[in-house]
Amino acid sequence: MKPLLAALLAGLLCMRTVSSLACFQCDKVDSNNKCYAIQHCGENDRYCVTKYFGGGRGESYKQLISKECSAYCPEVGVDIGLMAFSINCCEHSLCNTSGAVSVKTSSLLLLVGTLASVFYIIGAHL
Repeated sequence: MKPLLAALLAGLLCMRTVSSLACFQCDKVDSNNKCYAIQHCGENDRYCVTKYFGGGRGESYKQLISKECSAYCPEVGVDIGLMAFSINCCEHSLCNTSGAVSVKTSSLLLLVGTLASVFYIIGAHL
């Protein structure tokens, strides 16, 4: 009985764990509403990743959103006014539901800050 139990325990310890992580997956869509395909991640994938790119002004503004599983998290955010790019990561299944809100919000903050600076400079010269 003990050899059978030892063999069973050894077998359980040698088994690979199956990744249960699942992420939304899409490539360069223009809206989160177009990204509902589910991808079951590989055994090395630990993150769900959302990549966001936006650029232009007014009606010419375009955005691209990509989502996928990833083994690493290259989280980054860049916003230079007319263009924004970000990569956001999360670690549980189907957590990459929305776009990179922080970049979209920071565009507004950049605009407000720029306008405040312009008004301050104009007011200082009057």
